[in-house]
Amino acid sequence: MAAEAGDKAFYVTTPIYYVNDAPHLGHAYTTVAADMIARWHRQRGERVWFLTGTDEHGQKVMRSAEAAGVEPSEWSDRLVETEWKPVLEVVDASNDDFIRTTEQRHVERVQRFWQALYDAGHVYEGRYEGPYCVSCEEFKIESELEDGQDGEKLCPIHGRPVEILSETNYFFRMSAFADRLLALYEEHPEFVQPESMRNELISFVRQGLQDLSITRSTFDWGIPVPWDPDHVLYVWIDALLNYVTAAGYSTNPEAFAQIWPADLHLVGKDIARFHAVIWPAMLMAAGIDVPRTVFAHGWLLVGGQKMSKTKLTGIHPRDIVDHFGSDAFRYYFLRAIQFGSDGSFSWEHMTAVYTSELANGLGNLASRVAAMVGRYFDGTLPKPTDHGPAEDVIAEKLADAARRADAAIDRFALHEALAATNELVGAVNVYVTEQEPWKVAKSDADSDRARLATILYTAAEALRAIAVLHNAVMPKASGALWESLGAAEQLGALAEQRVQDAGTWGQLPPGATVTKTAALFPRLPEEPAGS
Repeated sequence: MAAEAGDKAFYVTTPIYYVNDAPHLGHAYTTVAADMIARWHRQRGERVWFLTGTDEHGQKVMRSAEAAGVEPSEWSDRLVETEWKPVLEVVDASNDDFIRTTEQRHVERVQRFWQALYDAGHVYEGRYEGPYCVSCEEFKIESELEDGQDGEKLCPIHGRPVEILSETNYFFRMSAFADRLLALYEEHPEFVQPESMRNELISFVRQGLQDLSITRSTFDWGIPVPWDPDHVLYVWIDALLNYVTAAGYSTNPEAFAQIWPADLHLVGKDIARFHAVIWPAMLMAAGIDVPRTVFAHGWLLVGGQKMSKTKLTGIHPRDIVDHFGSDAFRYYFLRAIQFGSDGSFSWEHMTAVYTSELANGLGNLASRVAAMVGRYFDGTLPKPTDHGPAEDVIAEKLADAARRADAAIDRFALHEALAATNELVGAVNVYVTEQEPWKVAKSDADSDRARLATILYTAAEALRAIAVLHNAVMPKASGALWESLGAAEQLGALAEQRVQDAGTWGQLPPGATVTKTAALFPRLPEEPAGS
């Protein structure tokens, strides 16, 4: 049943991404994870609001524009239109909104937010002196820095020397919210996940919070401070507000009430502190509900290093999609990496997973079932009349896979959801191999015809559920499988099938027209695209 119009939407966000360069796999990884979660909740019949976008202010973007010989606004427009929006199509993201921090709707609402906090006494003027990493756009703590050559202090994430800033700025009284943050972590352990990150942040806050410099006065690429236009707002406290400005904060209270609080902020672990310390403190100061969950996933590693353009380890998602296809891209990164932990990417491992689980696993199963229904029953799905213990096992495994996958999504264990469905694919492949329908088909005896009909119906019905369970991660292949089974005509659109009902046996009606289509996962080209 579809959600009622008055129900709050399930609101999921990615971080908004810096436009200092083109997107790489790390950005796409976060986006496809959020997209899978959004699609799954939609297929439960829930209203969903999925937000992504771009972070376009700050020193890092300004310097990238200067290096290219253009104004920051021109640089941002170019990168957004030629790289960041197109990559969403490359990975089949289904976002409902895309926000840019240079948009007027964002700028006006950010200024209104900080003016309110300034008027309420949460902001004061002071002087900042200390280390700053432009690549992180973050004020650093001395104890976090690593030693470099000639006494230089390095950012532990980017390995680059930090800059020492000395500016008269405005500060947010963040230190006043330490006790409330600790109470939030204690009373709502689901607020920060996974548990390892929650423990890390609790330890950080217990050491004591410093007030946060929220303005910059040495450059002008940012949102002007409403009470002092000689300053611009610090890029992070501008960017974090995108989650509420896109939802209608301060201008559309009815829409805001239908979307906020966010159900899930999906972030990389390196920006968890911004999202689970600074962000809730800002919201507490403003009297706005905090989000329900901030989930900090791990890094994608190449050669043991975090993927980034700074260290030249960035790989464009298009390079992978052009070779493997978007479905395989989405499947691999969410299946092969335990969500929440770091994971390494290699071309060889992705090729192995594609071949074993997708081409030889699901693709081969779909192809041979469709071929046998076509050969032995003229493409019409037969009625099962010989259901026995082997079929009971498949029906039980199907129900179990659907339960496990649905429960895993609520724990943000995306890899477990995919593993459960992949195990079902494996079980059905084993079932077909053991039942040997091609041998049973050699007999014209009524009992053997009944047995053949049951084997092929069982495999097709399992594929019906697999299409539903895989739709959130592989929408193209699942859609093609759904059409191949004749399920669209018999059961309606795949997007309308409820994942919570996928495990109920016997939904695909006999008489459905089954057709063999092009391979769901075709043989890979010999060489990667562009090599």
